[in-house]
Amino acid sequence: MAEIEKLTPDYLFESSWEVCNKVGGIYTVLSTRAKTLQSLFKDRIIFIGPDLNPGEENPEFTENKTLLKEWKKQATEQEKLRIRVGRWNVPGKPVVVLVDFRPQYNAKNSVYYQMWENYRIDSTVGYGDYDESCVFAYTVGLVIDSFYKFFQLQDRKVIAHINEWTLGMTLLYLHAKIPNIATIFTTHATSIGRSICGNNKPLYCDLVHYDGDQMARELNMTGKHSLEKKAALYADCFTTVSEITAKESEQLLNKPPDVITPNGFEANFVPKGKSFEDKRETARKAFIRVAEQLTGTQISDDAFLLATAGRYEYKNKGLDVFVEAIHRIKQAQPAREIVAFILVPAWIKGVRKDLQERLAQKTPAKTPLADPYITHELVEPQADKICDYLRYLNFTNQDNNRVKIIFVPSYLKGEDGIFNLPYYDLLVGLDMTVFPSYYEPWGYTPLESIAFHIPTITTNLAGFGLWARTEGAGRLSPGVKVIDRTDFNYFEVAEEIKNTILEYASNYSSAQLLNAKKAAYELSEKASWKHFIQYYLEAYDIALNKKIK
Repeated sequence: MAEIEKLTPDYLFESSWEVCNKVGGIYTVLSTRAKTLQSLFKDRIIFIGPDLNPGEENPEFTENKTLLKEWKKQATEQEKLRIRVGRWNVPGKPVVVLVDFRPQYNAKNSVYYQMWENYRIDSTVGYGDYDESCVFAYTVGLVIDSFYKFFQLQDRKVIAHINEWTLGMTLLYLHAKIPNIATIFTTHATSIGRSICGNNKPLYCDLVHYDGDQMARELNMTGKHSLEKKAALYADCFTTVSEITAKESEQLLNKPPDVITPNGFEANFVPKGKSFEDKRETARKAFIRVAEQLTGTQISDDAFLLATAGRYEYKNKGLDVFVEAIHRIKQAQPAREIVAFILVPAWIKGVRKDLQERLAQKTPAKTPLADPYITHELVEPQADKICDYLRYLNFTNQDNNRVKIIFVPSYLKGEDGIFNLPYYDLLVGLDMTVFPSYYEPWGYTPLESIAFHIPTITTNLAGFGLWARTEGAGRLSPGVKVIDRTDFNYFEVAEEIKNTILEYASNYSSAQLLNAKKAAYELSEKASWKHFIQYYLEAYDIALNKKIK
């Protein structure tokens, strides 16, 4: 029997807080997938993101005042929407609409009332980024509504793909106002699951006993949780990114996903040939020079450089385990010099002027700076968990310490004042990365690493780690080491990381090192969007079939 051809959209809207706004892993999901979507739906894929600095240049965005000109004129002049239309500066150059949502704050209370009346979304228990996210989401709904009616798409197959609870009100707005639009809701991590972990409650051993609504009340998460739960319920297709988050969603949101859509990557972000080698050399020199000028010591050109990176979630991302593992390596007194970096944005005042001045000099420093383990000034250094643990473990980074650790608490966008290189241009200079996550629905950082030929350590509590295991990853010889982690084996994980790093840094032959790097890259190719886009096509088909029925 011939396979039934899947339904595909005539127009596809996709919205997230991370469109043209590089703040987290969802940015990588969308920006790397854009090229594949453009090849499938040329200029019929329209991304919608926040215009956080209206009127100012955004390096992610190139405005095009002729693109969708007539619609934009009506939307801005008659409907009073503040939007800019252009293209996202990522491979594929998709159409993007940036939305200044601040004028809609006046409608916030009315929107919240309607959301309570129609969907029982309790916005009285919302805090932090709740208001900002919901006002943006509501405005995105207005933008899609305007576009849909202007171009008379009532008889076309239209999908709105909504990412995370932050855009939940977009989906519910469309459900109420334009039910003909098929909707997809993707949760990349449940808000309540992340909160359970962040509050030091064991997630995995007790998951089957947790009630999401009850935990939301206990943890003051009712607003975000109820919004996420209703978006999952009312979506025509609900997706999440891994098996581990699928189980979490089924238990805490009472809704299993219709399809799992794992996160892919595009190799066009990775330099090739001589460009790769040049960037690697530049990055290594930058790492070593910063370490030398900060610590007042000389670092060997052959030093083993490793790092962890990602969002500042001290327990969830395994930052505590990483520091503990490096401490154990220091105690082991390895023969090879090792410098570990924590590339995690924190609340900073700005660059360290003393370090900046040293870096401007050609002569090497011979004395350490104060706090020779951090590159930027923090707003509240005494309250910082990473710094506190480094001080507790006495990481002085002195000359007699062959193991050093350095915290880089700035976003690495090429303008941090110390490295002045974007994250990918630094990543390529490392010998290994370590991501000992406790809560990691997918895990882009290890996937990015292996795409840049950097062997990595991750855990079975990361969606990527589970996927890598299905592809045969285990020891570092295939490029990825997947460590078993539970709610309670913190020190065992740190010890295994220590042993893996020491084995790789000191005992691997040149041939083994080369094979590990090659295997890492080959594994990353299996996670390219040309393979993983099939899961999104399945989601589109499910959503559109719901509307046909």
